[in-house]
Amino acid sequence: MAEMVLFNWRESRVAKCAFAVAGIMSTLLVYGVCQEKIMRVPYGIEKEYFRYSLFLVFCNRIVTSITSAIVLMASNKSFDPIAPVYSYCGISLTNILTTTCQYEALKYVSFPVQTLAKCAKMIPVMLWSTVIMQKKYNGRDYLLSVVVTVGCFIFILYPGSAGINLQKNGRESTVWGVSLMLGYLGFDGFTSTLQDKLFKGYSMEIQTQIFYTTTCSCLLSLCGLVFQGQLLPAIDFMFRHPDCFYDVAILSSVATASQFFISYTIRTFGALTFATVMTTRQLVSILLSCIWFSHPLSSVQWIGAVIVFSALYTKSFWRNKIPHKPILVTHLQGANSATNS
Repeated sequence: MAEMVLFNWRESRVAKCAFAVAGIMSTLLVYGVCQEKIMRVPYGIEKEYFRYSLFLVFCNRIVTSITSAIVLMASNKSFDPIAPVYSYCGISLTNILTTTCQYEALKYVSFPVQTLAKCAKMIPVMLWSTVIMQKKYNGRDYLLSVVVTVGCFIFILYPGSAGINLQKNGRESTVWGVSLMLGYLGFDGFTSTLQDKLFKGYSMEIQTQIFYTTTCSCLLSLCGLVFQGQLLPAIDFMFRHPDCFYDVAILSSVATASQFFISYTIRTFGALTFATVMTTRQLVSILLSCIWFSHPLSSVQWIGAVIVFSALYTKSFWRNKIPHKPILVTHLQGANSATNS
């Protein structure tokens, strides 16, 4: 009898793990393909590019805000913000800058370059955490961060033939692309640290944090669109190109869905399983982008990718216990990381 119960428990856990992994992989892989298509593939007969990155941020956040509000109401949880509203606004502002840099970078660098460069976020996170939170890291953490960063630089500095062709037709600029990715890394590290500080200062549900952060992001990004005069042109673009509307709708939907799969995975299986799944997702995303959008990688880039992912997997299995909340919130808002990451 006991053996039967143990077998059923294991079978149920395997099924739940398969569900979680399939959910994260499918939503974030679709997210990666959609964001690359929207920012890098021209629409219509006139080959017109979508250039309104902040509008994508607005669409993503408004879908997530509405969904999180529905979840809070369905679970009879309070809408009390717990923390001061201005603290959510600070996180929202840096998060908007993070995501905008991420989308803008795709105008100048390929998705594989962008995805691998995002792996170097460990160093800015560690620097901001040391300055703001007075956290201390051991030598092994710094060593792995340096190894990942070196691998990223190798990958970026030795592009394949597609990168050269893109530079010739004006759609790729290494300087602008790297500058935007550095902006992404800096803002993302700052966002993660602010979220970490918010969770340590206040006890709140993750859905409460998501609701108020994304609602603030909606308002801030809407103000940015109106101020820059991009709101009506972005809407007009989607009216003229309905296929772009569908792409944006899918992008926002899978970005929101991925957050719930991420939350479920961490709560059910822990941060180690989640970190391993996310690392694998990044690797598969790069391979899928290379096949789907024809991004040939040079032999040196493959070496850089091996260095990065070897270090990330090593980090995942070395650190048996990673604080759940900071990791959860980082990937929920980065998606993306969406996310990611």
